[in-house]
Amino acid sequence: MSDKILVVEDDIDIQKALLIYLKNQGYDVLVASNGLEGLNIINNNEIHLAIVDIMMPIMDGIEMTMKAREKYDFPIIFLSAKSEDIDKITGLNIGADDYITKPFVPLELLARVKSHLRRHKKYLNALNQTIRNSYTVGGLEIDLDTKEVSVDGRIVKVTPIEFKILELLMKSPGRVYSASQIYEIVWQEEAIATDTVMVHIRNLREKIEIDPKNPRYIKVVWGVGYKIDKI
Repeated sequence: MSDKILVVEDDIDIQKALLIYLKNQGYDVLVASNGLEGLNIINNNEIHLAIVDIMMPIMDGIEMTMKAREKYDFPIIFLSAKSEDIDKITGLNIGADDYITKPFVPLELLARVKSHLRRHKKYLNALNQTIRNSYTVGGLEIDLDTKEVSVDGRIVKVTPIEFKILELLMKSPGRVYSASQIYEIVWQEEAIATDTVMVHIRNLREKIEIDPKNPRYIKVVWGVGYKIDKI
């Protein structure tokens, strides 16, 4: 699903330009011509980031941002012809995450949009894991409280041993565990024969991978062991 970006700008030419720039990057874009319209859109859509002009009729960007911050924490980038430091400080103090002055360089604006979206997603992911006691890698998620595994929102049934293997690998993305290490940590006994680890890994791949022969999640490091990379 594409990130949904709200553009709140009363200058039609700038509004159209932003619409083109952002859509060309694959974003889903909604537009408003004043703060009141912007708030209505926010309250009726899942917005991931907003680009907001300050000087607008009916409701300016400052008031809109203050009202939006009462309920929402998505990134807000102010776009304004005012370049004085006091204006930037005011904007950031009332809840904006960034401030770009007009005329702006499209590539710089797009880079900041991408950066803020990436940073906010990391924050939400960390918050979600803390609250739900879960681990997430790409579309793969395990919930330690409910002992559930899901892939792209779809619940996948796994055995208790398979869950423990996933938990071990997902707790330390990028770390390689040998079959012996996996056996000793999961089974809590000395590893003598580790073929059973390979069997469980194969079964897990059949359940969580779209193409088990070309796995996205559980990777083999030949001669060393298994890992789940950060995605």
